[in-house]
Amino acid sequence: MTSQVIFQAIISGILMGLIYALIAAGLSLIFGLMEIVNFAHGDHLMLSMFSTFWFWMLFGIDPIFSIPLTIILMAFLGVFTHYFIIRKILNSTMLIQICATFGLAVTIRALAQFFFTPDFRTIKNPIIQGKFEVYGVFIGYPQLFASFVCLFAFILLYLFVTKTETGTALQATSQDRQAAEILGIPSNKMFALGWAIGLSCVAVAGSMLSNYYYVFPDVGVNFSLFAFVAVALGGFGSINGSLIAGVIIGIVESVGGLLIDPSYKLLYVFAVYLLVVILRPQGIFGRY
Repeated sequence: MTSQVIFQAIISGILMGLIYALIAAGLSLIFGLMEIVNFAHGDHLMLSMFSTFWFWMLFGIDPIFSIPLTIILMAFLGVFTHYFIIRKILNSTMLIQICATFGLAVTIRALAQFFFTPDFRTIKNPIIQGKFEVYGVFIGYPQLFASFVCLFAFILLYLFVTKTETGTALQATSQDRQAAEILGIPSNKMFALGWAIGLSCVAVAGSMLSNYYYVFPDVGVNFSLFAFVAVALGGFGSINGSLIAGVIIGIVESVGGLLIDPSYKLLYVFAVYLLVVILRPQGIFGRY
């Protein structure tokens, strides 16, 4: 095995890890704000991929141009989910909250299979395709562009949360809901905004993935698993942690699959996660 092959695996892992990171950031934001784990996060990713696919199929809109449309759709879905499902279980026990979001995941997937069928679909001849070579390492243009877009979206999310007044209100609500309301911050609107932003993150990731990945009703399952591991590894509620953990997971998945056996990629990721849980249960940057 040459150093070029190992370097190829590391580059591929980083590119994929940046997509995992953005998916995990949306999940982490929702949990950090409301302390609710969205088990339907992977299925929301699937919906965003189908949204991109149907914009291309029905109207001929390339994935890079349908990103804003998919973001708007998913943001509305996030607000709808909050007001019609999450708000009603907000003060319930954790078991009820888990059952609600898990039931939402099953419902979304079943509806997708009913309306879209379990068939695998791809977007043919997208604007961004092909690959290039650097010192024997091949990099696909779709993967590179997707990772840059996800990283850019991640930076925008970080700046919004940390540098804007609304972002500060989100942080205040996540730290102490009652105190934030006393200061005049409407917690319900902040929660709805958090869901809109969280699902907008998967909208960006899903749009980019559909450029080169198969679109089918179960596509979100593995991505949601990696997102949950990234959130737990980086620390629940930590956006920075999601970025670091997402890249770590991408590299471990890619290099582990190369050096040992690709069929055990999930095992390598969960082994790293278990190691961190044992040594630092709250994750790398977590506060829970």
